[in-house]
Amino acid sequence: MKKLLFFWNELKATFWFIPVLIIFCSILFSIGFVYIDHILTFSLDGPGRFFFVNSVDSARSILSTISGAMIGVAGTVFSVTLVALTLASSQLGPRLIKNFMYVRLNQIVLGSYISTYLYCLIVLNSVQENNHFTFIPSFSILVAILAAVGNIILLIVFIHQIAVSIQADNVISDISAFISKQVRILFPETMGDEPETENDLYIDDIKSAYKQTASVKSPRSGYLQYVDSESVLHIVTDLNALLELNYRPGDYLVEGQEIGKLYSNEKVEEDKLEKIPYQFVVGKTKTAHQDLEFSIHQMVEIAARALSPGVNDPYTAIACIDNLTATMCYLAQTKFPSKFRVDDNKEIRIIADTIDFEGVLDAAFNQIRQFSAGSPAVIIRLMEVLLIIHDFAKKETHKKAIIKHVKMTLNVGKESIQEKYDLEDLIERAKRILTD
Repeated sequence: MKKLLFFWNELKATFWFIPVLIIFCSILFSIGFVYIDHILTFSLDGPGRFFFVNSVDSARSILSTISGAMIGVAGTVFSVTLVALTLASSQLGPRLIKNFMYVRLNQIVLGSYISTYLYCLIVLNSVQENNHFTFIPSFSILVAILAAVGNIILLIVFIHQIAVSIQADNVISDISAFISKQVRILFPETMGDEPETENDLYIDDIKSAYKQTASVKSPRSGYLQYVDSESVLHIVTDLNALLELNYRPGDYLVEGQEIGKLYSNEKVEEDKLEKIPYQFVVGKTKTAHQDLEFSIHQMVEIAARALSPGVNDPYTAIACIDNLTATMCYLAQTKFPSKFRVDDNKEIRIIADTIDFEGVLDAAFNQIRQFSAGSPAVIIRLMEVLLIIHDFAKKETHKKAIIKHVKMTLNVGKESIQEKYDLEDLIERAKRILTD
């Protein structure tokens, strides 16, 4: 079920799904409104004469004008969208294009203009005038006029959205909000239940309890995008076996590569073994659904580009560091998932490759630190946020990881900062942790 939900979310995130859905709805509405015009007669006397068309020529002229205008604006909207994507790709990074495609307003705008164009064409085709019969879909034409007014307002909103969406600060803020939402969803998610304690769990001892081993191989090449955890646990439990996974979402797999081992007491049939790898979704690109580092790398990419010699924009890099700090402070307090997963009977069934705090910290700050050489403002700010994260850290392992980054940041500062007082400022901050 979760696997279907993953595909549904991916479908909704495509740039074409919402516009196509709106187009189909407009076709149904046009047929429905023409049918209403056919069975009902709208009064053209009194106030009705100001809203309903009573002339075939006027009906055709209005519908032709609206349809022509809508398809013309649709082309403009498409061109503006491509320009925005080009600017975002060149300034902020090509991997951020997907974020702009995910913006629901962009999808709705494109679908709205094309659907209004099709609606007017269908309604226009229903207008008839001959010696025996005259049909004017007055109500349908009124709906087309209201849709045109709504699309004009939508165009203004769209232009504003595009102008705002390509600003670096807003892009960084949106990614940060997504990361914050993602960490609160990902870490409560479990692959079965976790054991109550891991102190006495030794992987080799657990494996030695099984007599047979079988290799689980990747069904295709690509990035591991999603693991249907419930299905995998159910299959392994039915086999009364133990599954050790070597990769997690975000890793690249090669077809036929061993992604895990299945330990069992009896030889597992080939058809049952093949069910396991098909619970893994492997695609051409990375996704953020179960891969926290993917979104973090997007933020890091913006910072890295800002610190490149051709751009030299330390303020954007500092904004990325600030937004990453909020995520790392949350992760410094939260419980990371165990690598062991148990079934309903508390039997260990899966040994997963899980992410830890140090790995996320490395993903967030390693490249920024490496690119920050020669930019004292960025190095000093990076040291400051490490102090903040250290204050939030609860576990000794987390604090040790932060101290390691403090030392590496201090080394970069000593090697690249030439101004004496800037270096003293950096050392003074580092001493708050290193002298504890």
